[in-house]
Amino acid sequence: MTDRQGNVNPYPAGTSHYLSGTSGVCIAIAVLGVALAGCGYTHQPLYAEDVNTVAVPIFENKSIYQDIERDVTEALINEIELRTPYKVVARDRAETLLEGTITQVDQGRLSRRHEGGLPQELEMRVRVSFTWKDLRSGQTLRERRGLVAAGRYIPAVEVGEQYQTAQHAAAQRLAFQIVATMGERW
Repeated sequence: MTDRQGNVNPYPAGTSHYLSGTSGVCIAIAVLGVALAGCGYTHQPLYAEDVNTVAVPIFENKSIYQDIERDVTEALINEIELRTPYKVVARDRAETLLEGTITQVDQGRLSRRHEGGLPQELEMRVRVSFTWKDLRSGQTLRERRGLVAAGRYIPAVEVGEQYQTAQHAAAQRLAFQIVATMGERW
C-alpha cells in the first residue's frame, strides 16, 4: 500500500503502527524487570533486621594526635544514628558492639608556596581497624583492617587552618565508610 505522496505504508489501512496500551505496558514492565535484575538492585533490606542496638565505645588511639579518637567516635555515632535503623546505647543494653582502633595518622604535603617552599596545603590520613560483634552470639558481623580516610587543610598564614580541620574531615569520611560497611549484604 502507498499513501497519498507515493510512500510505501507497511501497515494496512485502519491499523496503527504504535503498540496498543496493554502491549506497551507489558513490554515496559519486562524491560524494567530485566534492567533492575541486571543492575544489582534487590528487595532485601540494607541493614540486618535482627539488630536494633549497637554500643560504640571510644576508639583506641595508637597515634600521637590527641583527641582524634573522640572525633572519630563522635562522627561514627552520629552517622549510625542518621543512616541506619540502629540505636546507639550503652554496652550493657546493646545487642552488638562496634570497637575500633586508630592505628596510624600521618600527614603529607600536597602543595607548597613558590616563595620559600613552605607547605601550602597538607593532607592528614587516618587509618583505622574495627570489629562489629553480636554480643548475643559472639559472632563477628564485620571486621576491617587498615581502612583509610583523609582530610585536607591549609596552614598558610592567609587561611590559617589548624590540623584539626583535616582531622574532622577524615573522621567524617571514616564514619561514612564504616557505616557503609555495616550495611553490606547479609
